[in-house]
Amino acid sequence: MASKPRIGVFICHCGENIAGTVDVTGLAERIIDYDDVTFSTDYEYMCSDPGQNKIKEAIEEEDLNGVIVAACSPSMHEETFRSAVEEAGLNRYRCEIANIREQCSWVHDGDGSKPTEKALRIIKGAVEKVKRNIPMEPVEREHSDKCLVIGGGVAGIQAALDVAEAGNEVVLVEKEPTIGGHMAQLSETFPTLDCSQCILTPKMVEVNQHPNIELMAYSEVKDVSGYIGNYSVQIENKPTYVDPDACNLCGDCEDVCPVNVQDEFNQGLTSRKAISIPFAQAIPSSYTLDEEACLGLNPLRCSKCADVCDADAVDFDQSSKFIEEEFGAIIVATGYDLYPKEKMGEYGYGQYEDVIDGLQFERLLSATGPTRGEVRRPSDGKVPKDVVFVQCSGSRDPENHNSYCSKICCMYTAKHAKLYKESVPDGNAYVFYIDIRAGGKDYEEFIQEVQEEDRVLYLKGKVSKLKKVDGKLRVWGMDEIAGERMEIDADLVVLAQSIIPSSEAKDTSRKLNLNLGQNGFYKEAHPKLRPVESLTGGVFFAGAGQGPKDIPDTVSQGSGAAAKAIEMLSKPTLTHDPQVVEVDEDLCSGCGLCISQCPYDALEVNSRGVAEVNEILCEGCGTCASGCPTNALSLKNLTDEQLTEMIHAQIGD
Repeated sequence: MASKPRIGVFICHCGENIAGTVDVTGLAERIIDYDDVTFSTDYEYMCSDPGQNKIKEAIEEEDLNGVIVAACSPSMHEETFRSAVEEAGLNRYRCEIANIREQCSWVHDGDGSKPTEKALRIIKGAVEKVKRNIPMEPVEREHSDKCLVIGGGVAGIQAALDVAEAGNEVVLVEKEPTIGGHMAQLSETFPTLDCSQCILTPKMVEVNQHPNIELMAYSEVKDVSGYIGNYSVQIENKPTYVDPDACNLCGDCEDVCPVNVQDEFNQGLTSRKAISIPFAQAIPSSYTLDEEACLGLNPLRCSKCADVCDADAVDFDQSSKFIEEEFGAIIVATGYDLYPKEKMGEYGYGQYEDVIDGLQFERLLSATGPTRGEVRRPSDGKVPKDVVFVQCSGSRDPENHNSYCSKICCMYTAKHAKLYKESVPDGNAYVFYIDIRAGGKDYEEFIQEVQEEDRVLYLKGKVSKLKKVDGKLRVWGMDEIAGERMEIDADLVVLAQSIIPSSEAKDTSRKLNLNLGQNGFYKEAHPKLRPVESLTGGVFFAGAGQGPKDIPDTVSQGSGAAAKAIEMLSKPTLTHDPQVVEVDEDLCSGCGLCISQCPYDALEVNSRGVAEVNEILCEGCGTCASGCPTNALSLKNLTDEQLTEMIHAQIGD
């Protein structure tokens, strides 16, 4: 800094969060004697409008050219205070936050001198840093106006529609031949018992017809490169071997196909042909030839489907198409899978045909399902008179399975029991549960209705095991309220299997450089303040890929992710924090070690043989600078000199 430093220090009480352990007033009196500090004050809530006005007034009246705000974490209010100093005419990067709440007050007890002394040292370190900060301006870049949505479930559908309605072009990529996701498999939705297809199908049709949406079903994102606002994405559009424009859905091809395989849409409860359509309302509305199930395409060993197709829609010569597109924002909505019941050793490892999971029971309840809505057990087609529903199957079980709650199981089990009783009035429904978690609008009332009006017997206790005995499924459990062991001979057992991330989540996270939590779900930037944002700029989350969610929360998050994408895409240019790495070309040897160390792919060796930084990608983590063997890399406003002086100030040297 050319002129003599004139630093102002503003210390926040934060109610009792800081003042409860730190002598804030005494701190303001002591720091004024430190080198180059020309003004200091304290205030109860510095982030409030009066507090910010104090900073602005002091900058003008005291001719300050550097500001320290001693308060909470910079992740909370750094933007608040930097905007305030900018309004007062000072470069925003001449403001630093001294964190004396999380890093001082909150980790100390009592009101002794140690917390105050520590806070003083933290502030001194910040003063030494800001004295050497250089004024900077945010980096600006142009961006693509297109948005990519990965996943065509209800979250992806909602997000795509919202972004498209805002006037942006959207490409919706879905790996299956149809959009709709798991919601399309449901019979009714809790707690209102709306027909799932009735409320989902209009949105599916709208996506297919929207002029701003390009639907790419049966497709997969193969590669992603670039950075926020300018992502280059390669998409594989897999061959369906059927021309959707020519196909008239007559079904003749399906009738003559000699191959039968398990029907994924009906969760393996029925079979389908090698050429099929997932369900009647599928979007896109066209048949797909399953290359793996077909008797063979290379060489062609069966052509019965093509022989009977009067529309000449079957085309064995189709091949994958690879499309390269540029996108400004990406919304990830890859959804969920169910924890495999084959992993449930205590419940028979999935070996009993009449032990099914929740999605299979949905298909039995559905009017478009394998039994046309009649509840019949898979083994022999008989109507089950005694049905046991097992909640928390694979959830809340850290010793054997997943430790987390899957959130929606209590409600969909109640729905299942209610719909079963309506279908089989003389049947008996038993629900084993650990706790009832019904946190949603009208959810608790729905549970009470099922228990009281539908007379479903709820048993508080965990099922220990089940085994087939004399043609029945004997379920051993505990009724903790009655204090009795329970044995129930059931005709059908429905497991409320744990919600787990979809099979593509890990691969998607690798392609987009996303973080996963300990349970494999996408990890957001901040669980409260940035719940739909990833740490990769321009990539947003929607739906159960981030964690178990019901339909209202999923749709809400789809709109939330869309709003974030629209906010970004509506800007003429994108800005990025300029506190990034810079390269001293005289010292750089072009060894490339920094490239392998950078977690954000922000570095490359340019045509001059030296490292070059993509400032939009760089997040200023400093990994490359710490590993550079020639000290050619340094972080702007966090140089070795600054760090050294900050350390000296804090240790009193």
